[in-house]
Amino acid sequence: MLTLYFSPGSSAMATHIALHEIGVPFETKLVSLARGEQHSPEYLKINPEGKVPTLFVDDRKLTEVAATLYYLARRYPEAGLWPAGGLDEEAEAISWMSFIASTVHPARRVGLERWKEVFRLAEGRLDNRDWAVGGRYSIADIHLFRLYWRFKTTTNPAAGEYPGLDRHFARMMARPAVQKTIDIESRVD
Repeated sequence: MLTLYFSPGSSAMATHIALHEIGVPFETKLVSLARGEQHSPEYLKINPEGKVPTLFVDDRKLTEVAATLYYLARRYPEAGLWPAGGLDEEAEAISWMSFIASTVHPARRVGLERWKEVFRLAEGRLDNRDWAVGGRYSIADIHLFRLYWRFKTTTNPAAGEYPGLDRHFARMMARPAVQKTIDIESRVD
């Protein structure tokens, strides 16, 4: 059984989207960041880092977005979330996942100008492609989308400032798994 500990709109949103993409049964458990539940003794027993997502696969625990996305993509290959083009595309996916985790994600805490700067870098990396890796949808797109979704809905950048990311965003918003996740998470207190 898969169990996702999540908080709406958090980094766990990417894992939540991937779970809907693969289409297998899973359970969700809310961890309210707004109420500080990630710091509760009960949750710290589950994830001592006090972060979401935490994904349980039966009794085994996975943390960190990149790890949960990688696990789901590899465990459920029929969903097509892992690049199929061999070593080069796999390395490109890992490059994107590392860039998103180490550069894009922490930029928000640095400040708005750094956040804008890293999305300009992401815009260049995307290079007018439909999808981040090898011309087809993958976990790199899910990871990128979650952070650009937060940026776009928080800062409302000017039209045309990030044209490639905006097109990527529109493609992502059209996906049923993304729509379902946003709908579910928007109804959580």
